[in-house]
Amino acid sequence: MARSVTQGVVVLAEDDAATCKLAEMAIEDIGSVLEFNVVQDGQELLEYLRREGDHGGAKRPHLVLLDLNMPRKNGFEALSEIRDDDTLKDLPVVILTTSDSRQDIKRCYQMGASSFVTKPTGFAALRDLFASLEHYWFDTVTVPTA
Repeated sequence: MARSVTQGVVVLAEDDAATCKLAEMAIEDIGSVLEFNVVQDGQELLEYLRREGDHGGAKRPHLVLLDLNMPRKNGFEALSEIRDDDTLKDLPVVILTTSDSRQDIKRCYQMGASSFVTKPTGFAALRDLFASLEHYWFDTVTVPTA
């Protein structure tokens, strides 16, 4: 079946190099047409979103995938800053983390997360997750544009 996905931009904030590599492989494996960018932590995510420093030419993403446990600025801090910034607060932010803590889930939704997803184990499950996320966020729903 041909994909009907419109070109879109996704940014993943993730500090684990192995997870980043698996995510990139999963995106490639599903035949995604999305532009997939990776930043190493919440601080770099905000620089990317605000087009600061090395990210001066960054495209505004249609979707942010955000890990919670990262150095410099964790996912909670980054989500808070995104939701407090009038130019960024409408961005869909999906929490993508190893946590399955009820406290973390509740806190993220209270802070304005669009979704909360616990990272699956294994490449096939991660590939299926990315296919589902791509289908939902780019084929099914309408996201704000810049």
